[in-house]
Amino acid sequence: MLEYSKSPQRISQLTDQQYRVTQRDETEPSFSNAYWDNKEPGIYVDIVSGEPLFASVDKYDSRTGWPSFTRPLESGHVVERPDTSHGMVRVELRSNQGDSHLGHLFPDGPSDRGGLRYCINSASLRFIPLEDLEQEGYGQYLSVFETREEDAAESR
Repeated sequence: MLEYSKSPQRISQLTDQQYRVTQRDETEPSFSNAYWDNKEPGIYVDIVSGEPLFASVDKYDSRTGWPSFTRPLESGHVVERPDTSHGMVRVELRSNQGDSHLGHLFPDGPSDRGGLRYCINSASLRFIPLEDLEQEGYGQYLSVFETREEDAAESR
């Protein structure tokens, strides 16, 4: 079982943009980030702690230029906090163990999938392809792809 935690060593390995996003609560540019248009199967984990956050089966194109998901892979790994910065009232999303700023939660997601949009910065994520889940220590999430793909097929 993997242990998820924030460490000074891991923080020191972040790129400048990853640091600004995860530790200083900044937002990366839309449409010019690593995962906004990634369509490969796999999971997205916190770049700092390795916590599993989102699965590609819950990713969709929100046309915003950032990776968007309808739900977290593990709800306990994504923490919601009020955010009143920039003169707006929003819900900030952070990773539980890494305390990384991930992005924001909006109520304008696909209504047939719960109506929520988890709008996430690519800089806060590391993508693990489906074929690498087992060797990277995330093998327990292989079943998510079978279960959620079956659910999607049934709802079509």
